[in-house]
Amino acid sequence: MTKPADNPADPFKKALAEATKTLANDPELTVTYSVDPPGMTADTMRLPQVSRRLTRDEVLVARGTADAFALRRRYHDASIANRYLPAGPMAKDLYEAMETARCEAVGARDMPGTLGNIDAKIGHEAERRGYGNIRAAEDAPLPVAAGYLVRHLATGRPLPGAAAHLMDLWRPFIEAQAGGTLDHLNEVLADQAAFARLARQVIKDLGYGDQLGEDPDLDEDQADSEAEEDPDSSEGEEESGEEGEDTEASPEQEQQSQDDQSQAQVSMEDQADTEMVEEAELPEADAPLQPPAPPPHSDADPNYAVYATDFDEEIRAEDLADPAELDRLRAYLDQQLEPLKGAVSRLANKLQRRLQAQQNRSWLFDLEEGILDAGRLARVVANPTTPLSFKQEKDTEFRDTVVTLLLDNSGSMRGRPISIAAICADVLARTLERCDVKVEILGFTTRAWKGGQSRERWLAQGRPQQPGRLNDLRHIIYKGADAPWRRVRSNLGLMMKEGLLKENIDGEALEWAHRRMLARPEARRILMVISDGAPVDDSTLSVNPANYLEKHLRDVIAMVEKRRLVELIAIGIGHDVTRYYERAVTITDVEQLAGAMTEQLASLFDANPRGRGKTLRRVG
Repeated sequence: MTKPADNPADPFKKALAEATKTLANDPELTVTYSVDPPGMTADTMRLPQVSRRLTRDEVLVARGTADAFALRRRYHDASIANRYLPAGPMAKDLYEAMETARCEAVGARDMPGTLGNIDAKIGHEAERRGYGNIRAAEDAPLPVAAGYLVRHLATGRPLPGAAAHLMDLWRPFIEAQAGGTLDHLNEVLADQAAFARLARQVIKDLGYGDQLGEDPDLDEDQADSEAEEDPDSSEGEEESGEEGEDTEASPEQEQQSQDDQSQAQVSMEDQADTEMVEEAELPEADAPLQPPAPPPHSDADPNYAVYATDFDEEIRAEDLADPAELDRLRAYLDQQLEPLKGAVSRLANKLQRRLQAQQNRSWLFDLEEGILDAGRLARVVANPTTPLSFKQEKDTEFRDTVVTLLLDNSGSMRGRPISIAAICADVLARTLERCDVKVEILGFTTRAWKGGQSRERWLAQGRPQQPGRLNDLRHIIYKGADAPWRRVRSNLGLMMKEGLLKENIDGEALEWAHRRMLARPEARRILMVISDGAPVDDSTLSVNPANYLEKHLRDVIAMVEKRRLVELIAIGIGHDVTRYYERAVTITDVEQLAGAMTEQLASLFDANPRGRGKTLRRVG
């Protein structure tokens, strides 16, 4: 028996693991390689998988990821970080991005070889996320840009192309607002606590001071001061109390007190008399009429609050751009994805064959009318009046079906993910339409960054506490279920429009799509959600509990899955959605999206389509 050849990547992986432990100054660290997204826990570091081919890009990305994680482990103190950690989501992201840049810059001073490796990692991530295609600062993630700028200023090293482009979009704004603070960057780089204070000041300079929470240094100073003053203040309070007991009220004060008591008594008697009259006028067994309570904003969670719905919109794609622009954007989408069309079309044909295999003709026999049954032709010839000699074709179950594709239109989908999601929706719609399955395509985002008109109203009304969802929703109908595909083909080009993709409030979007499906006449309803992350809206999360939107999403999913009126499946792009959805699949590369969509839809049309309690496999 021939012994299988060793994996040529194994020596590299072993050497990289040992070097990473040394760089992290942690010999007990466990280093693994996986197709799952890279990450680090208390005792384990997960690096990108390295194939047998051992390509240059794989090696550089693995080294860069390992170096970045190792430097953070070596130079980052979690207790100090948590002490200065801001409360709001945008402030947290800025703080974390700058702290990561600090660790990498400090490591580069002692180990310059890490610079090139981490540059390769940064460049790979920036290209994969499409940062080079962003044209406006408001469409670019500010925390990422701030982290890039801190690393650039601290090391003096230029960033890779797409990363440098992203940084340059925000650099004028950051330097205009926080340039004076960043001038002291190199003075505090090696002191994490001092750097944390500088990072908090940068966050304040950038306009997110309301998300910082309490100043930990101020709290400590106040605690010391209060501890010194407590004994004296306690004695003073006791003395004040004793003096109050010995002091007699003046005649004027006594008279005023009696007048107040008399006035209060008269007011109470008048109120009692009024209530008695009102009760006497009401018929027996009737109660005072109360205005009806407003309906809850969510069927899944009656306590889910929305500050304002006036500015939300449900809009057709063709109303967000003129026909000429939609045609241009559609042409751009086709051009971007020309290399993928062959593979996606093959998958679509595979799906169509599987669906058509379910469409083998079945017949109902012995009927009074229909098509003449050839098998009973002799009987008809012998006696033309013979009844029950006809047959009719029986429809298959999935012909009475509607499928809704709900696409995340958030900013994090920008670039290749949204392009591939659009083309996959295109091909699936055409394929299912050929098989007599109706398809609806919906998208969800917000009308503005950072709250829009809802937040402006909230600010004008004095910032009430716990306002609930605080942004303007935008729910987009790319294709209605009854619309022929040829009439709305260009609509998906809208996803390529600059400035469209903003925040994502998944729970309300899912509930919207679910309500639309319940209004459909089809007997079977399938809802597929495609998203690349948990719900995020900075405006909402800055003034509500951190899990506010995520909790609502879980509540909506639980409601949909419990009612079982709609079959719900989800595909997560680089994000584990199996922790939310009962039926879910996670892909680690957007190139796998077409295969995942077709495979999961095809599985639903198999012989036992209504099987429950199954978690779909992870792709990748």
